[in-house]
Amino acid sequence: MKTGGAVVLVQWAMKDNFALRRDRFTTVSLTVVCQSFQALSLAGIALLLPMIRQDLGLSFTQGGTLAAAATLVYAFMQLPAGFLCDVFSPKRLFVIGALGCTILAITFGLVTNYWQALANQALTGFFRALLFAPGIALITGWFPSQRRATATGLYLVGGAMGNILFSLVGPALVGKFDWRFAFLSMGPIGVVAVLFLYRYGKESPDKVERHKVDIMDGLQLFRYKIIWLCATIQYIRLWTMQGITFWLPSFLFLEKDLRLEVIGVIVAVQTTIMAPSNIIGGYISDRMKKPILVIGVSLLCLAVTTISLALVKNMPLTVLTILINALFLQMYFGPLFSVPVEAVGANRAGLCNGFCNFFANLGGLSSVFILGALKDYTGSFKLGFVTISAACLIGMALTLFLGRQLRYQRNQIATAA
Repeated sequence: MKTGGAVVLVQWAMKDNFALRRDRFTTVSLTVVCQSFQALSLAGIALLLPMIRQDLGLSFTQGGTLAAAATLVYAFMQLPAGFLCDVFSPKRLFVIGALGCTILAITFGLVTNYWQALANQALTGFFRALLFAPGIALITGWFPSQRRATATGLYLVGGAMGNILFSLVGPALVGKFDWRFAFLSMGPIGVVAVLFLYRYGKESPDKVERHKVDIMDGLQLFRYKIIWLCATIQYIRLWTMQGITFWLPSFLFLEKDLRLEVIGVIVAVQTTIMAPSNIIGGYISDRMKKPILVIGVSLLCLAVTTISLALVKNMPLTVLTILINALFLQMYFGPLFSVPVEAVGANRAGLCNGFCNFFANLGGLSSVFILGALKDYTGSFKLGFVTISAACLIGMALTLFLGRQLRYQRNQIATAA
């Protein structure tokens, strides 16, 4: 009888394990797919900006403010979104954010002037904020804590997928129709994906544990030096990534005289390299337990390759530089988000990620606006690339100090144990 009971228990455990793996695959896959459609606003506008500027009569500075408006609202929503993620259902928040983003991507194809486009992007920034902290919490909640950096990297796969798809399909749709049709035709697919997530996605297993957060206790995280160091490096991370990815198509179109179809292929290959690089960076960080090494090496390589963009004249070398640069643009994404969570605890992950991403988006906001203004003032993107390279070198110095702080905290914990 005891043997028979043990067999039944094993069978039930196997069924539960299978159901858990199935739910994890379904939820994580649908979350990644839904997240990919925010690329309609991010990558889509960047890629088609020369046509959008011409149609709406925008200057480079105004073109930069389209991304800046979305990023500004997105940045200031990070702390509220992070707190809501720690208190309410990450899945429900993510669904609301994804649905809002895809609907606004559709309506962007209907704008007729600068102010309509600006308002559209400001609203997009609000709903995008409901994607980040809830999306990361939803995905990482399905993985053990020792794989947090790798799991965090999965979040970026969605954006990369959408970027690749739009970079290849977008120019073809523009060639056959116009830039508006690209948004109007692809947005409804995103709405369908969101409805599938709402129907078939599940909350992560750590939902109950994550909701035991107190707002006053959560605010104590701002006392940690590690949090402020990570936030500053996050500023540099998105200053670099947003400045390069947003203005690269315009740089290739205006200063390298490439056709839109060729630019679309280059951007697609760039994104194809970026997609696995953040997972690889997270894996190396988790495997070697050296997130600081991944962050520091990435920033050094970005400093070198970005200054090269400003100096290289030969087109094949320019493309090669872009692709090497792409390998490191987001390689340190997972490690940089995992370090502060390790420091303050997973129960405050939403608020912690929101705070750090707030600073990141201030960097992205500054970058897209300043590079556009510098282009208007100097007639070239070279000075903008120099500022990005300098920021990466500053980030390297801060990373060394972050490593010291992290080692000190780990030693404190080991001594206390």
